[in-house]
Amino acid sequence: MTGKVWLVGAGPSDPGLFTLKGQKVLKKAEVVVYDALVGNGVLAMIPSSAELIYVGKRASNHTMVQEEINRVLVEQAKLGKQVVRLKGGDPFLFGRGGEELELLVKEKIPYEVVPGVTSALSVPAYNGIPVTHRDYCSSLHIITGHKKKDEEYDIDFEALVRTEGTLIFLMGVSALEEICNRLILAGMDKMMPAAILQKGTTSKQKRIVATVETLPDEVKRQGVETPAIIVVGKVCKLSKQFEWYEKLPLAGKKILVTRPKELVSKMAEKLREQGAEVLELPAVDTVPIVPNEKLKDALLAMETYQWLAFTSPSGVKIFFDLLKQYSMDIRKLGTVKIAAIGEGTKKALKQYGVFADLMPEQYDGEALGEALVRECKIGDRILLPRAKIGNKKLIEIIEQAQIHVDDIPTYETISCEHAWIDEKEEIEHGGIDYAVFTSASIVKAFGKVTKGIDYSKVKAVCIGSKTKAEADLLGMQTFMSKEATMDSIVERILDLELNEI
Repeated sequence: MTGKVWLVGAGPSDPGLFTLKGQKVLKKAEVVVYDALVGNGVLAMIPSSAELIYVGKRASNHTMVQEEINRVLVEQAKLGKQVVRLKGGDPFLFGRGGEELELLVKEKIPYEVVPGVTSALSVPAYNGIPVTHRDYCSSLHIITGHKKKDEEYDIDFEALVRTEGTLIFLMGVSALEEICNRLILAGMDKMMPAAILQKGTTSKQKRIVATVETLPDEVKRQGVETPAIIVVGKVCKLSKQFEWYEKLPLAGKKILVTRPKELVSKMAEKLREQGAEVLELPAVDTVPIVPNEKLKDALLAMETYQWLAFTSPSGVKIFFDLLKQYSMDIRKLGTVKIAAIGEGTKKALKQYGVFADLMPEQYDGEALGEALVRECKIGDRILLPRAKIGNKKLIEIIEQAQIHVDDIPTYETISCEHAWIDEKEEIEHGGIDYAVFTSASIVKAFGKVTKGIDYSKVKAVCIGSKTKAEADLLGMQTFMSKEATMDSIVERILDLELNEI
């Protein structure tokens, strides 16, 4: 059985610019063949079950030549796989998508193309440059700045100058001086505004605006990193007036988010709304313990319990998933009262139409135990479906009050590894401004994955004292949110930035 190939444009880097169709296709991928320019936020959307094949290409450093990439797509499809060829930007804008299709057509491989948002439009937009404006230009021209060493440009610079439109050169940083000189020789005014835009839509976004004559010298003086694009045209002078990205509170900051796999994106989205670039790192995955006869027996005897207590959003989801798996109606819960450790767990319960009767003011295990003791009388029974390794103090507090508690391991956490990110490299080279931790177990898992790094470089923003204590043990710079909520985490980071720690 022959599989299928999708050529998917991933956009510039910001995952918010990845199309809905692209996300839908990526979710069902069995094999993902991806480039160096695909952003980490998009890579984080790849299903854990998918096979990853990296074929990144940077100047004079090709992991895999184009002919081999074409062959890989055909081979994987012939194995019956659903293959996503994930490319930065748009597949057909200097992305060699057409070359890949030629072989797919020849081999009679089914395919689809999912266009992407190109950096030629999005990066200027993130820098306050409208590529067209009726007061300044009536056309836009996108040109590849790439050429082989010692070869002449196959570009009609005179024709480009005559258009009087906005010119955008992709992959032209190394040839910036030659491009500018050729434009001037072709008759362009030396005072024409020009800009180079570095790593647009990321925390390392940088803009240098000068003239076509002075831009090369300004780049030499200030420095620039690739990828970057060159924009030439009167619209460049509007960048200061129209800039917006730099004004966001967390613009220029890169934040590592470590949460259970299924909860990462919610936190990431809140931080991105404030301008941060977010590196999503699901440190742990929660998996149900099955079969679970002990929990099944407890559910069958639900009427004997006075309280059902949850200690995490993950626990809520897995509990109700198991309820469904055992073909047990939610009405089985009867008159039992529900306790939740914090706002996140409370919100997770609401998704199933269940409202918490009890939530402690402080969101940790000890506070939950003390709150339950105050509400219970001697002889009451509590069902506690939670992680295999949980807070022992919670059980001690309840049992000391002569209240019966069935502490049933319902799920366990396993460390996640990531083929597409080098956490150690990011931290050691100062690429991460903050790391977010939402439980002590996640800190432990993070420590296993990053063993050997200098943790004193990590500014850890933590939910709860237990999480902070675990991060302290690793030697991190630790800060704690006022409440155990995602909003409070964001507020703490904003406060740290305001006070310039």
